[in-house]
Amino acid sequence: MLGACASAVIYSLVQTAKANGLEPYAWLRRVLRDLPAANTVEAVEALLPWNVRRADLAARTIP
Repeated sequence: MLGACASAVIYSLVQTAKANGLEPYAWLRRVLRDLPAANTVEAVEALLPWNVRRADLAARTIP
């Protein structure tokens, strides 16, 4: 049952990124990289897919 719930969460995240015009893998990489340093509500909200600009995402995911 836990695997099904985890799959549903990941699927929802991917579809939400797509619905906001983002490439899901690039957005998830940014969230997973930046989330540990987000120590305010505003910092977490800035990582939500509807608050991320596609141009910023592309520029920041290049290693």
